Amino acid sequence: MTARVVVTGMSGITAFGSDWQTIKSLLQKGNNAVRYMNEWDISDDLRTRLAAPVENYEFPKFPRKKIRSMGRVSLLATCSTQQALLQSGLLESKFLTDGTTGIAYGSSSGSTAPIKVFSNMMQTGSMTGFTSTSYVEMMSHTAPVNMGVFFGCRGRIIPTSSACTSGSQGIGYAYEAIKYGRQKIMIAGGAEELCITQAGVFDSLFATSTKNDTPELTPRPFDIGRDGLVIGEGAGTLILEDYEFAKQRGAKILAEVVGFGCNSDGAHVTQPQKETMSIAMRQALDDANLSGDEIGYVSAHGTATDRGDVAETCATYDVFNRAVPISSLKSYFGHTLGACGAIEAWLSIEMMHDGWFSPTANLHSVDPECGSLDYITGNGREINCDFVMSNNFAFGGINTSLIFKKVTD
Repeated sequence: MTARVVVTGMSGITAFGSDWQTIKSLLQKGNNAVRYMNEWDISDDLRTRLAAPVENYEFPKFPRKKIRSMGRVSLLATCSTQQALLQSGLLESKFLTDGTTGIAYGSSSGSTAPIKVFSNMMQTGSMTGFTSTSYVEMMSHTAPVNMGVFFGCRGRIIPTSSACTSGSQGIGYAYEAIKYGRQKIMIAGGAEELCITQAGVFDSLFATSTKNDTPELTPRPFDIGRDGLVIGEGAGTLILEDYEFAKQRGAKILAEVVGFGCNSDGAHVTQPQKETMSIAMRQALDDANLSGDEIGYVSAHGTATDRGDVAETCATYDVFNRAVPISSLKSYFGHTLGACGAIEAWLSIEMMHDGWFSPTANLHSVDPECGSLDYITGNGREINCDFVMSNNFAFGGINTSLIFKKVTD
């Protein structure tokens, strides 16, 4: 006997804002949040100067004791989660602290500022700048651990530090923890803070956009003129619950998680494999007991990299065998790495409820090597559907696919 798993709270922080109506209004304008990063001019070797930072978000004034071990990534995660818990009605609930609630959350890495301190020690032996929280801010599981302490959660913690699938694995593993009776409530998602080193990682692979003079025109997923990805930052959180538990406490149900697929390529760390991407999507469909014809929209990983876009879209066509509607939110916020799976899941649910799905920005001419899909462009698309799929793919060949169902009761 397995439990149904529902969403009772959702929130996120993006370069477009932290509430759906604000984000939707900007998506409808078709402009992105990418800008030239003057701060990165310190590096002569870095080719890209583009990113989509979170700039206008005002962090709450938390007590210093509550956040002393948090870097920016943990703060973004905590703020996103606080709003999602508020929406779910759990923020002041006993269920948050009695072991009922667990956390499955991740980021590609922890905060990067403390790395300077550790590097200096390795090079010179000096511990100047070292504090008792330096490692805690930097460690890969800093976000879920800090959130657990901040909110007093005593359930299981599942850190998902898996690069671009950190957020989607967080949701998927939270879903499984509830489905198989290990927890009644899970805080799920991912976060990432912006750092020049992240741009450097992709720059070294010749995977970043270098349209430095025209940031408004990039990234452009699926387009024949795309030249690479743009790094972003943010956080996304879903509150997942056992359906019967949520109904009993009178929670408003926003959506249902009905399918999750996750596998790995086992082939190459940075070269995506179409075949295993397809398998992950089929796993999600099988888990949801759905056919591909029942999916109304696919939220693509859509990074605007050469091989990534081709592999993903061809895999999607192989699974659906039709021109399923698809678009990429990374064309607006950039690639938010560990946060993208959670942000895109959140916004896909919001779009499903509104019956309007955003286009891919700057998509004018689809690369003929990409799969034969229904690429949403222009002013977006009105689609009335009951199921959406959200896909993400990461370094290491980690593939994830999530399916959400519209809930009206």
